[in-house]
Amino acid sequence: MNGFQRDLIDWFRENQRVLPWRQSKDAYRVWVSEIMLQQTRVDTVIPYYLAFMREFPTPEALATATEDQILKAWEGLGYYSRVRNLQTAVREVVEEYGGKVPDTREEISTLKGVGPYTAGAILSIAYGKPEPAVDGNVMRVLSRILLIEEDIAKPATRKIFERILYDLISKEDPSSFNQGLMELGALICTPTSPGCLLCPVREQCRANHAGIQNTLPIKSKKKKPVLKQMAAVIIRNEDDDVLIEKRPETGLLARLWQFPNIETVSLANQVEELEGVLKEDFHIEGKVGKPVQTVEHVFSHLIWRISVYEVIVKGRPDVESETRKWVKKSDVEQFAFPVSHQKIIQQSL
Repeated sequence: MNGFQRDLIDWFRENQRVLPWRQSKDAYRVWVSEIMLQQTRVDTVIPYYLAFMREFPTPEALATATEDQILKAWEGLGYYSRVRNLQTAVREVVEEYGGKVPDTREEISTLKGVGPYTAGAILSIAYGKPEPAVDGNVMRVLSRILLIEEDIAKPATRKIFERILYDLISKEDPSSFNQGLMELGALICTPTSPGCLLCPVREQCRANHAGIQNTLPIKSKKKKPVLKQMAAVIIRNEDDDVLIEKRPETGLLARLWQFPNIETVSLANQVEELEGVLKEDFHIEGKVGKPVQTVEHVFSHLIWRISVYEVIVKGRPDVESETRKWVKKSDVEQFAFPVSHQKIIQQSL
């Protein structure tokens, strides 16, 4: 155990990547980075993190921001509930803890969106507390090091790794230990073709000794995402403004802006269905022609295949409300759109 801790920490200190969130041990900055890094690649996160911290450098700045501001800053990262939960939790930190992120697992775990992994990451990295931070990356590494053949897709398996890590984690430098596990999984102990010859803890790796590192971890397969045929329409008035609407208050991509769109039964009837929706929901009479673009966006559980159409209407129909508005093409970028509709903007506006 001591050799594993020492070899891992020494390797991390010498080989860690230079990342912007590692320039400070500030708990708020660590917290923001960990939320951004959930389900998102490091290279993707870096520019978002830098921009986000410029706009919201303190808990107080994030706590007082509007929802439109935070959604725009998060635009493109996906999983928008993450930033909403982050702001809710940061507001509690400002109101209840004077802007200081709690430094105990009991307190920090009560904050919205802070699960066991995020709590452990903040406590160990920012406060130097020997708390485990177990995500899929860490479970993959430890499955191989300790030759654990439990299905890491099962929630109960995480508890096994947490119990192990309470014993295994370095009490002297828990920050470098936890980050070392994460870095090892990112750079060397990768999901496929792990670089065992470069691994600093190969001597302690039971899977490597048994020659089965490529078969671990055990992970049951997810269901294939469901394909949904969608139709979106860019509605232009005679001033060449476009109509956008806000998504519902709850559910997938809640409260982001989008172009009017529907799920359709089949490609063959899309035009007819769109024209019906325009007439019934928008009181707009318009001729829908051929698709001008097709956009495909993959979520974890479904795929949107969106056929994009255009309609030009006479005058400026009075359809505006709290959730619908005409905007100039030059102003569209001020609103937060999901990635699928950003693609529409890039190609069709």
